[in-house]
Formats: sequence, structure tokens, C-alpha cells
Amino acid sequence: MFPEGREGVPGWNATDIPDQRGRTAVVTGANSGIGYVTARELARRGATVVLACRSAARGRAAVVRLRTEVPAAEVEFAELDLAELASVREFATAFGKRHGALDLLVNNAGVMALPFGRTTDGFETQFGVNHLGHFALTGLLLPKLRAAPPGARIVNVSSGFHALSDIDLDELSDEHGYRRWAAYGRSKTANLLFTHELARRFTAAGSTITAAASHPGYASSNLHSGAAKLEGPTLLSRMTAVGNAVLAQPTASGALPTLYAATAPGVRSDDFIGPRFGWRGAPVRSWRAKWTLDDKSGEALWTTSEKLTGVSYASLPR
Repeated sequence: MFPEGREGVPGWNATDIPDQRGRTAVVTGANSGIGYVTARELARRGATVVLACRSAARGRAAVVRLRTEVPAAEVEFAELDLAELASVREFATAFGKRHGALDLLVNNAGVMALPFGRTTDGFETQFGVNHLGHFALTGLLLPKLRAAPPGARIVNVSSGFHALSDIDLDELSDEHGYRRWAAYGRSKTANLLFTHELARRFTAAGSTITAAASHPGYASSNLHSGAAKLEGPTLLSRMTAVGNAVLAQPTASGALPTLYAATAPGVRSDDFIGPRFGWRGAPVRSWRAKWTLDDKSGEALWTTSEKLTGVSYASLPR
């Protein structure tokens, strides 16, 4: 069983992942960082893994690298741009033609603290990529998840930074007064509210699918440098480099909460898995802000997300 509170699982690491042979997984943002490690370790344990990435060049390079590190890996690249709903639909259609079922969906890809911008469909970029793209993807892949044997899982990767902001559905794409870190926190709150509402609906429907969430703590990752790269050499970019070098745990350690949420026995729907000490350590059930457990907020976000994306979860009523 997973320990309650912060007792931890001393020594739990990727070698403890159960056998994944016969299972198919999709990992978004799997060309680098935590997504890549997640895909690699699932493949190492026998899963067939689809690396869903925005860049075809980086995605294909990741497949080559992964096959070098895990020669027996069953992996493939598929293009997915979460900032474009048409791309999300194309990915889901292509996956449906190639695979009969989906056992594990890891919604890992994301952007952090970007200057104000909009996705192809007009949504504020962080909310559009981090939440709406994954909301649409999950809904479109839901029939494949339901076609899997009992034990299918969805893992939404959130962040401890969700504590920066509750969600305000009236300001999702408002440029006026935009604050990048608050917007990031709002998108990560959305990840947790989506998990909460998804778990609630699965339970009500008697489904065996588990919907959980995770966060990596402070792990060395390209995610931290995204905004800095857009703005050139700044104090932010220098602080990011120092933080990654001195404070951050290795990327492989940052991937452990996601791998635990995705594979470990005893994980429950709506669990939020993170490092024992908040920013580093063995996976445990993590603290989360109370607003991420609010049923009314979860339902309101769900309704708004269906409207904005045009993706209906008709087979999973409230």
C-alpha cells in the first residue's frame, strides 16, 4: 500500500516499476526531461510507448536515443501540438487507427511562466497548452482507455505552483493584468481540478480507470528555461541555470512521482503524488490546495472546457 502522509517509500525507484508488458502508454512532451525519462522507464519495463511531441525532429531524435538506451524498447513517435486543437484531433485519430486500446495516458507536456500569448485557437497559452489541450486529448482517447483491461490510468502532471492561484473562469484569456506566474499556477490548478472531476465521474460511472496527478518537485528540466529562452539572457535565465545546477534534483528523480502514479499498486483516483519533502525525495501523497478539491469548481471547469475545446465527454456524465 502507498503510505499516508509523508512517511515515504524509502528507496522506491524506477526498478520497482511493475512489469508493463502488454500495456500501451502515451506520454506527452516525451522528447526531453521528465517526459522522456517517464517514457524510457515504461519502455524498459515492457510497455509499448508512444512519444507524443510537438517537434517532429526532437521527437524522432528521442526515439533513436531511447532505443539506444533500451535496445528492446517498443516505442514510436507521433506528432502532437497541444496548442492546436486540430493537431490534438489528428493525433487521437491516428492513434485510434494504430492501436486497439490505451492502458496509460501521461499528460506531461507543459509550458511555464511564459509572456502573454495565445494558442492557435485563441486561448491564453499556458491555460491552453497545460489544461485545454490535455482535456481535449483525454476526452478523444477515452474510448481507447475504456477498451483497455481493468487497471487503465490517466496521470495529469501538475505542480506545487498550483498554490499560486485558484481558477477564475472569467479571466482565462484576458491579457489585461496578466501575470505569468499566476497564470501558470491557474493552469496547474486546472490540472488538479480536472483530475478531481475526472476521478469523481469515473467513480460515479463504476469505471475501473484511475485518474491521478503528480508533480516533480524541483527537478532539472527544460520547462524552467522556456520563458528565459524567449526573452534572451536575463536575470531569470541566470537564476534558472543556478537553480538547476545547485538546488534541483536530477531529472530521473523528478520523474519518479509520475512513474509511481502511473504504475504503483495502491494508487487511488484523485491521488496527488509528489516528492516527500515537497521539492525532492521519495514519492508520497502530496499536499494540495483546498480549492483543487472543490466539486463545484471542478464541474464548472469541466463544462467550460467542453465548450472551449468542442470535445464532449458524453459517455461520462456527471
